[in-house]
This record gives sequence, structure tokens and C-alpha cells, in this order.
Amino acid sequence: MSFFFTLVENSDASRRAIENLPRVHAMMHKGLTLPEYGAFLHDLYHIVLHFCPIMAIAMARCDERQARVREELRERIEEETGHEQWVLEDVVAIGGNTHRVTAMPPSAPVQAMIGFNYYAAERVHPCAVLGMLYVLEVVASVYGGKAAETIARATGRDVATGGFRFLSSHATMDAEHMAKLNVLLKTIADPAAQAAIIDSTRVNFHQFGQLFSDGGFASHLARH
Repeated sequence: MSFFFTLVENSDASRRAIENLPRVHAMMHKGLTLPEYGAFLHDLYHIVLHFCPIMAIAMARCDERQARVREELRERIEEETGHEQWVLEDVVAIGGNTHRVTAMPPSAPVQAMIGFNYYAAERVHPCAVLGMLYVLEVVASVYGGKAAETIARATGRDVATGGFRFLSSHATMDAEHMAKLNVLLKTIADPAAQAAIIDSTRVNFHQFGQLFSDGGFASHLARH
């Protein structure tokens, strides 16, 4: 069995647990209010902002045994650089305050997720970053497009008219990235790298799920 299938087997329960969260179920089927969507974009901005720096740390730590991983990260950084600005464009499109988004920290679960990924990339194993990539790309490709459509409908907007660039574009983009990541993960044979990726995947799924808890993006609404 390839490592990709091993990873799916060891993490799919964590992914399914997210689907069963009440706020996730509500978002996917009923959408979000405009203030809720703005709060969600606030947290999403900070996740995207740190995506490339975390990959850069992991890339710098890759040795010749991880040459293929290093090259994949280099390509991914080139593709993803500046995408946090897409989130800010969406904030503007729905009438949000970009200064508030950039100046105020994300919710506690997002801070914990970001901190874990820096730690895992720098202190555990550079391949741990592939767990972060796997989780965020699964979330974007499987749920991003549907979430954009449902939120747009709930707020009386159209996905094509603005406010949903990041979610809708990454639904397609990350489906392509998942195909490449699938190929890459099948080449990972080192037990230490595999263990780091599995652990990172579980932690990232857990922390992303916490984004939908009371202490997640909804906590921004109480600060207005």
C-alpha cells in the first residue's frame, strides 16, 4: 500500500469529524451571514498569510533525501505567494475592514494551528509541512466551492460578482494540487517522515475543526 493511502486511512476519521460539526454542517447547507463570513475571512487571511513562510522553513530544512519535497515546496511557494491579498479583496468586496483583519490576531484555534505548523516544520521534520498542505488542500478542494455557493446564496450575492475569489479559485486550484501531492506522498518511504506527516495531518484537521467552535471565527463577532 502506498503512503498516500496510509495517510488517508490514518486521518480520514479526523476529516469526517469536521463534517459533523454543527457550524460546518450549517455553513455547507445554509451558508453564513455576512458578518459571520467576514469573521471567517479574518481567520482565513492569517492562515494564508503564514502558508508560504511555513513552507519556506520546511524547504530550507530539506536535505538531499527530501530533494523532491524541496522542489515541490519551491514550486508551491511561487504559486501561492500573495494569495493572502485575494482574501483581503474578498473582505473589501463584502464591505469589511481590511485594517481590522490585518491588525487584529486570528482566533485562538488559528493561532494554535499556525504555531504548531511552524514548530513541526522547524523542530520535528520538514516533511511535516505536507500534513498542513494535505489538510488545507482537502478542505479547499472538497468544501471550498460548495461553501462559496451556499454563503453567496444565503447573503443574496453572486459568487462571480466578488467576495468569493479565494474560496472559489482554490476549490479548482487545490484539486490540481491534490493530484500532485498524491504523487509526491507515494514517494515518501522514510518512517520518521511518514510519522511526522500523519501527526501533522491529524493536528491540522483538529485545529481547523476548532475554527468552528465558539472560540473560533465566531469570537470575532463579539469584538465588534
